Amino acid sequence: MKYKSIIILLWISLATTFFFFFVFNDEKTLENFAITLLVSTMYSFVLGLGNGIINDFLNRKFPWSETTRTRAIISIISILIANTILVYFCNYMNFVVIQKATTSEQFFSSKYNVSNWFMINIALLISAFLHAKGFMEELRKTSKKEVVEQKLIAKSANAQFESLKNQLDPHFLFNSLNVLSSLIDENPKQAQKFTASMSKIYRYVLEQKDKELVTVEDELEFAKTYCELLKTRFEDSVDFDFEVKKEDYRRFVVPLSLQLLLENCIKHNFATSSKPLIIKIFSENDTLCIENNLQVREQIKESSGIGLANIVQRYSLLTKRNVFIEKSEDYFKVKLPVLFSKPNVVNEIAETKNESYERAHKRVKEIKSFYGNLISYCIIIPFLIILNLITSPDRLWFYWPMLGWGIGLVAHGMSVFAIGKSWEERRIREILEKQNRTLK
Repeated sequence: MKYKSIIILLWISLATTFFFFFVFNDEKTLENFAITLLVSTMYSFVLGLGNGIINDFLNRKFPWSETTRTRAIISIISILIANTILVYFCNYMNFVVIQKATTSEQFFSSKYNVSNWFMINIALLISAFLHAKGFMEELRKTSKKEVVEQKLIAKSANAQFESLKNQLDPHFLFNSLNVLSSLIDENPKQAQKFTASMSKIYRYVLEQKDKELVTVEDELEFAKTYCELLKTRFEDSVDFDFEVKKEDYRRFVVPLSLQLLLENCIKHNFATSSKPLIIKIFSENDTLCIENNLQVREQIKESSGIGLANIVQRYSLLTKRNVFIEKSEDYFKVKLPVLFSKPNVVNEIAETKNESYERAHKRVKEIKSFYGNLISYCIIIPFLIILNLITSPDRLWFYWPMLGWGIGLVAHGMSVFAIGKSWEERRIREILEKQNRTLK
């Protein structure tokens, strides 16, 4: 145990010594004070250290934050067994060894059952208070840790998203300059036209690259302009077909996604006048599809992999919906989710955890409520016992509130930690996992 805990036990020993010496002792002698101090210190340290060691051991093996229900059950069983043994030991040392008020045979007979049972209840109340205090302290530490972790996750997600967006600017410029370089040799006039159009397109890139989402309408207008540039270079070798539903125009996609996918189509497929590359952009079940006939060209150098990977990663940070890729012998298709609202990347991460957080928050409130009830019980009942023993020791009435409240406390604990609830939580978890697998 910590040094602070030992100091607290010393103060408790002194406080109980003065209380019992001045209230229950008729002969105020130095010898009686010493015996009372010895007995109080023995009870305080044996019960305090015993419960402290058990609590520290359980904190290491069964932390409250990780195994709440298991820890609660083990705590109840351990404090019942440990405190019964410790109280019998302390009472035996007090009545048989120190005060020599009885023999060993009489102590273990029914004569001392009431005294032992009374002390066991007091010890259980104190022990329950210590365990509840430990739970509240760990809950506070865990809550602070969760807040810090969530802030780090949000900052990391923002940094990752910004990094992905910053890939687009140099990537687009590099590929556009490659196209321009090819046109200068093949057709200088078209190269001039391409340069003018490229400035218009690059303006859009600069405007949109810092946005998380853009409307389908804006992205389509940009894609059509980009397709005109591709037509300038490839002429009849490439054909484009746009069939996007009007109702999808006001929905959202990640910016420059169409340009990256169109670029991928050109980069990974050959296109000739006799075998043109046909690229279709159309709506399909809340997705925007980009499909091309498969005419795979041999790669002179390995692809950088920025385009499609970038789109997939940006969508993963914004929504649970996935980017789907279909490939057959005849065609290659990418399905981009069309979003109905424009979320913020950090808010979206928070929303994906919202359901789990709400359930966990409700659970924590239930547990805190139970331990608040338990702590109140541990404080008020001993006060009522002492009040009863001082005012009317011949008529014990503290049993009624102790038993009545105790039954209510047990019922409260059962409702919070009942094993019967586990099937419901397990079933909810199975359904959520099944839904996640379906989405993937």
